[in-house]
Amino acid sequence: MKMRWRTSLQQYYFLSATCLLITLEAVPIDIDKTKVQNTQPVESAKIEPPDTGLYYDEYLKQVIDVLETDKHFREKLQKADIEEIKSGRLSKELDLVSHHVRTKLDELKRQEVGRLRMLIKAKLDSLQDIGMDHQALLKQFDHLNHVNPDKFESTDLDMLIKAATSDLEHYDRTRHEEFKKYEMMKEHERREYLKTLNEEKRKEEESKFEEMKKKHENHPKVNHPGSKDQLKEVDTNKDRLVTLEEFLKATEKKEFLEPDSWETLDQQQFFTEEELKEYENIIALQEDELKKKADELQKQKEELQRQHDQLEAQKQEYHQAIQQMEQKKLQQGIAPSGTTGELKPHI
Repeated sequence: MKMRWRTSLQQYYFLSATCLLITLEAVPIDIDKTKVQNTQPVESAKIEPPDTGLYYDEYLKQVIDVLETDKHFREKLQKADIEEIKSGRLSKELDLVSHHVRTKLDELKRQEVGRLRMLIKAKLDSLQDIGMDHQALLKQFDHLNHVNPDKFESTDLDMLIKAATSDLEHYDRTRHEEFKKYEMMKEHERREYLKTLNEEKRKEEESKFEEMKKKHENHPKVNHPGSKDQLKEVDTNKDRLVTLEEFLKATEKKEFLEPDSWETLDQQQFFTEEELKEYENIIALQEDELKKKADELQKQKEELQRQHDQLEAQKQEYHQAIQQMEQKKLQQGIAPSGTTGELKPHI
């Protein structure tokens, strides 16, 4: 499967592993200061990992911060590939980290276990009369070993990597499908809009659309990381976040060694013509269903209006009949309804 600049399953493996384990300290690159004018000092800062959206995101970031302080683990990580990280082999290196790091990891795990217990207790208290899915509750502990809540072991690191990888894969698939539907909806609306135009306007809009597509297709070539062309661009890296040595180490991994496998967003076709037709058929069916429901609601509205008019007519007839009866009683000298029954003298 081709690697792409947008998030893909393989990139999410890399993201989860990178998010969990690879965060390089900000180290300025060596540059020729005689060629750079108005150079201002840049504060050394750590690159913040992205927000994964996971419910254990804070715990994940804290584990990252602690693990990257250990030099041995950091060196092993730089040499590891994605498969080694996913398989759990790298997790065994946790046994060799310093006692200080292990102590911090133990404390982080105890805090996370305590947080999850409080959340589960609150959930149980709020759903006492409804019933609880206990399997769903246990899944809250998928990213750590709850059997030993006091010690952060290699099992915990392995579970954290696998949980993050799995959750991010699911998130990526969902987001990809949502984005594909969004793109298909845009194309559907564009085609529907073209149907409303006359021939001249339609050709004009089509011409603009094709021109825009060509503009996106003719973007500058993107050199894949680790290639000679990419290395030539290193000197133009003015952000000074990584050194050339660190860059070369990071790009030795096999996922960076496929020169023809990198694509930019504009090169990708998000959906085929068949997928678009299928999507339009689904939309047409949904529109037909909505139209049927609208017609049925309109009929119900008309029926309710007819019944309302009928009741109003019956009510009017009833009032008229009552008035006629009261008038007859008055004419016959009978007291109207609601009086004591005594005749009132005419003055």
